[in-house]
Amino acid sequence: MKNKNIIWIIALILVIVLIATLGYGYYKKITMEVKNPIATMEVENFGTIKMELYPEIAPQTVANFVTLANRGFYDGLTFHRVVKDFMIQGGDKNGDGSGSASISDLKDDGEDKEYTIKGEFIANGVKNNKLKFDEGIVGMARGDYTSYSPNLTEESYNSGSSQFFIMTKANTALDGYYTSFGKVIEGLDVVHKIEEIEVTTKSSEDGSESTDSEVSTPVNPPKITSIKVDTFGVDYGIPETLEPFDYMSWLYAQYGLDPSMFAQ
Repeated sequence: MKNKNIIWIIALILVIVLIATLGYGYYKKITMEVKNPIATMEVENFGTIKMELYPEIAPQTVANFVTLANRGFYDGLTFHRVVKDFMIQGGDKNGDGSGSASISDLKDDGEDKEYTIKGEFIANGVKNNKLKFDEGIVGMARGDYTSYSPNLTEESYNSGSSQFFIMTKANTALDGYYTSFGKVIEGLDVVHKIEEIEVTTKSSEDGSESTDSEVSTPVNPPKITSIKVDTFGVDYGIPETLEPFDYMSWLYAQYGLDPSMFAQ
């Protein structure tokens, strides 16, 4: 009888310990503060810029940026576009505003094929991203094909890939039409130093001045030495990728032409 009582007491203690352990784990889970990822960018001869990213309002964009950064995609690229009192833009592997990332940049077994991601902003149906483009906000660059046709809104909205920009001054015209996904928390002075570099108009391939008259091409493009993101143990995965808009195929279709006729 005495041994039975001891067994019951031990069993009861084990049950109490188990309940307490499970209860503490649940309490810790619901009360634990999940930190937003912090990206640290080193810019050669300029300094360090730290950016807090916001996955709760732009999960696809943050997953894309985190993955590319931590796989070294941005290391060695430049800020290829600088517009004073507006923003600085980088993340193009071609260095001239024409480049995008490939699926192989996101994962080891990925295709060597360019991709885009969904634009996470109000005009594109993402209602919870209300982060305004104030000074220091980090945004996703994208194309604008509506100059070709007003029917290409969706293609324009979902054309972001790897290029990003940092605001040097607030601009309400971008609010709700571009993906804002982070904010500079340290090194805003570095951003403004980059903003002050010498820029010129883009040159054409033959050396003549481009038809693009915007004075925004750096004479000596600032080099991004590295971008690394601390996710504090959270795995944000890789983004859902989309097929990029093929402007030439679209153009051929407008005239009822077969693209294969022009293939070499």
